[in-house]
Amino acid sequence: MQFWYFLTALTLISALMVVLSKNPIHSVLYLVFTFFCISGHYVLLNAQFLMAVNIIVYAGAIMVLFLFVIMMLDLRRNSPDSKTNLTKLAGAVVGGTVLVIFIAATRKINLGTGADNALYDSQTGMVENLGKLLYRNYLLPFELVSILFFVAMVGAVMLGKREAGERNF
Repeated sequence: MQFWYFLTALTLISALMVVLSKNPIHSVLYLVFTFFCISGHYVLLNAQFLMAVNIIVYAGAIMVLFLFVIMMLDLRRNSPDSKTNLTKLAGAVVGGTVLVIFIAATRKINLGTGADNALYDSQTGMVENLGKLLYRNYLLPFELVSILFFVAMVGAVMLGKREAGERNF
């Protein structure tokens, strides 16, 4: 239980540093560390498959894309000094509202006392059970999402080819 608190503190600190860091590269590195901390939480919840997917997909692939996007942006134009006071005020109001909603939502959560250990199943987060659940109970939504991803991929390729064709002429 003490490791959970330590991991939670690390997660919160690294997530805060993502927001507070001035350098975008440092923000991305803190975000990678946050993803690793969240993967540690998945291990504590006995969800090893989610841990592996989180590390491979989020900490690996998506962070590489974030780094490429940051390298391609003109960071001098998007510096915090170029933001108007109205933009800063709107950001503070939205952030405060989200904080109030988050606090109100967490106050209504009923955390168990740990007495429900009879309902605990050690095989909950395993890949075999996840596959059975996906292909038995959620087969139609699973297939619809795969079709949606396929259509998005084809659309991205078609848009990329059209833009490349416009540049050649």
